[in-house]
Amino acid sequence: MKYFRKEIVLFVLIGFLSVSATCQEKTSSTTESDSKTVKKTKKKKKKYKLSKINLKHWSVTTPGLNAKGGAMNVEPPEILNYATDERLMPYMYNDSTDGSIVFYAFPNTTTANTKYSRSELREQMVPGDNNTNWTFEQGGVMKGKLAIEDVTKDAEGKYHRVIIMQIHGRLSNEQKELIGAKDNNAPPMLKIYWDNGKIRVKTKILKNKGASDDEILHEEAWDDDDGYNFPTEVGFRKFALEVRVEKGKMVIVLNNSEYAVYDSSDIIRWNVFENYFKAGNYFQSRDEGSFAKVKYYELEVVH
Repeated sequence: MKYFRKEIVLFVLIGFLSVSATCQEKTSSTTESDSKTVKKTKKKKKKYKLSKINLKHWSVTTPGLNAKGGAMNVEPPEILNYATDERLMPYMYNDSTDGSIVFYAFPNTTTANTKYSRSELREQMVPGDNNTNWTFEQGGVMKGKLAIEDVTKDAEGKYHRVIIMQIHGRLSNEQKELIGAKDNNAPPMLKIYWDNGKIRVKTKILKNKGASDDEILHEEAWDDDDGYNFPTEVGFRKFALEVRVEKGKMVIVLNNSEYAVYDSSDIIRWNVFENYFKAGNYFQSRDEGSFAKVKYYELEVVH
């Protein structure tokens, strides 16, 4: 009888120890699982990226309206606060997932000498001043890394075109008075398009190669060339563009590997004009409901 009782006591004791060990194992397993969950949660925490583009030497024109009902323009230093400026936030804003600045444009307002709207930067060599510009003889380089984020299609199913970079000509005040122009606008020597997934370059050529220096100051003295398409299709991928200018020569480089070189007499004669760089989203459509979004990851100008 005593032996039987000892067996019962021993059996109960073993059962208790087994249950206790199981509970400890489950507790340890649960704790380890919770720890892994916490670690996974920490790994998934998003990192917000801010743009590194220096806007100190840029003004911006947007589809927004100014007090006079025209296209809104914001210059330095106000443009430096674009991320919190309610006037600019709908048209120029940060994408914190990749550190880009997004330029959004749609048919709304137009600027002088155009029927299209834009969300586009204009170079200012002296912040807040449009009267200090450069000639081809002085030269300059503009580099950018960008992508088309979104763009609508026309009735035929073709994507709307967007001008993403420009070199715009400008008359000096003396030239303006000489030819009796109403403003300082001169033709754009260079327009770089995103055109249905390809990069297309358009430049100006003289209608009369023998025109005088005074005659070529008039916009009607110039015509558009036939244009050039880079072979590579960039589509909606990120790509690099570079524009190099010197006296008598202009070079456009795509992805550091494809080149378009212009060194004709038209480029040489262009030295009569002042110039400034432009970059962003100059949207080429008036279709109802159309729009485009252009992302700039990098943008730099050197003279």
